[in-house]
Amino acid sequence: MLLALLFACVRPSDTDAPRPAADDSAADSPRDTVTDSPADSPTDSPEDSPADSPADSPADTAPSSWRSALYPEDWTPDFTSSDGHFLHDFSYAGYHAGQDALPSPLPGAVYDITTYGADPTGATDATSAVQAAINAAAASHASAIIDFPAGTYRFDGLLTVRASNIVLRGAGSAASYLYFTHTDGMSDTSHLTFSGTITQGADHLLTVDGANRSRTVQLADVSDLAVGDAVAIGWTITDAFTEEHGMTGVWVSFTNQWKTMFRRTITGIDATTGTVTLDAPLRYPAKMRDGASLRVESGYLTEVGVQDLAVSTVNDWTTAWTVDRTHAIGLVGVRDGWISNVNSWESPLSTDGRGKHLMSGGFLVQDSRRVTVSDCDLENAQNRGDNGNGYLYEVMRSNEVLTRDSVGKNGRHNFIQNWDFGTSGCVWLRTYSSGGHSYYADWDPIGWNSYSEFHHSLAMANLIDQSTATDGWQAVNRQAESSGAGHSATQTVWWNIDGGGYLRSLQYGDGYVIGTDGMDVHVDPSEWDWNSSGEGTEPEDWTEGVDASDPIEPASLYEDQLRRRLAP
Repeated sequence: MLLALLFACVRPSDTDAPRPAADDSAADSPRDTVTDSPADSPTDSPEDSPADSPADSPADTAPSSWRSALYPEDWTPDFTSSDGHFLHDFSYAGYHAGQDALPSPLPGAVYDITTYGADPTGATDATSAVQAAINAAAASHASAIIDFPAGTYRFDGLLTVRASNIVLRGAGSAASYLYFTHTDGMSDTSHLTFSGTITQGADHLLTVDGANRSRTVQLADVSDLAVGDAVAIGWTITDAFTEEHGMTGVWVSFTNQWKTMFRRTITGIDATTGTVTLDAPLRYPAKMRDGASLRVESGYLTEVGVQDLAVSTVNDWTTAWTVDRTHAIGLVGVRDGWISNVNSWESPLSTDGRGKHLMSGGFLVQDSRRVTVSDCDLENAQNRGDNGNGYLYEVMRSNEVLTRDSVGKNGRHNFIQNWDFGTSGCVWLRTYSSGGHSYYADWDPIGWNSYSEFHHSLAMANLIDQSTATDGWQAVNRQAESSGAGHSATQTVWWNIDGGGYLRSLQYGDGYVIGTDGMDVHVDPSEWDWNSSGEGTEPEDWTEGVDASDPIEPASLYEDQLRRRLAP
């Protein structure tokens, strides 16, 4: 105990500024309502009623709203302020780029797992039965629903989906309960994995630097490309790129490696000029200096999902601390997929009275694009130590992932972008984060505050939108931490954030904090901390409407941008 107290005194917090522990007594869910945009629900202006009207009394008049200088009424994706600031168009995030709702009703044949021998009482292992149903669905080469009738299902092994058009569906998150018991070799492994196998073709070198926010790239030869091709745009982490960002000696783990930065689909080709049009904009300059190129991709799983059930991976307390970076559900190499209405729960393996739900991580979305995670509630991780543990909602090397209307409680970093380059255009909409906390080991009773965050290597142009954090969020220069994470974010926006937590934005280049209520906002790069987290993040990130007394309009930037893009 004395040793734990000593460590707690000297260990720097994840935010580099100690604060009181987060208050879990706040509301337990994301905000339930969405404020209509001005185009959908005009607000009466003062001149619409007489000055002496009773409706004008403070008790009866709705609060006025305000707009960001970077998001005027006539905003377009090309809008740039006179001093060079701008907001990306984040509306491409989510299943089918936000253009379609998740499928309902689900298409395809139904494979009832109980007819394959799955025990709905949880008394016996259901792994073989459920995997047999998945394999049968995959062999049909048609849309399929793996159906989990109400009940409790135990899995002593792992489940893997390797085919498109397969959805695992329960009878509801309070009816179909899954719990996983396997622990051996579970580091860097998910208990249920949707596993695509992405391969990339030859380089098509850019002949002109790709411009930030552009939807086109120019190539020397487009003869072997076709509209509809899935492609990757990326470049090499050259010494010049590293030096440009002040990361010499930090980004050494990635030196001379070509990295996928943007996952896109070709929507147009001009063979005369070599111009390729993409379905979503670039989020950063793609420079010929760094060998920027386009590669055709294949092997994604599409139209896959898991929904309407509850999952638990909790295990023996000591055992949980012997594995790292394990997750309940992993979507790897997925395009146009989803996790919806999936909650965590305390399975029968939770026997020590701690009320835990998960051994370590919850959901992992990796090397994927246009995935929606919606209406989920993940809580109470056992292992909240170093080495990648306690991440409830983790996004890794993925583009345009939409996490919305979801709760993360009592993890380490409840919502997190992680290793390495290549995350951009992701949106966290109406999320709720509380109780983020880290511990040294299974014996540590104290630990320190931890927050949702951008964890690794220049995550580009992401959005945290209309969300609540009683613990906090941050994007900083993490320097040599996590094998040289360095600058963790650039051009990322916090929009309409409340909850009273800690918000620290020290981004490379430009970052944005627009509209907060009660948040402890820190954007000064010169503010001292043990890790020099502000180094190289000048100028100070844009702030606007910090603790504004009136609500921001629109309440959700993502939803308003989506409305504009889809308008006829």
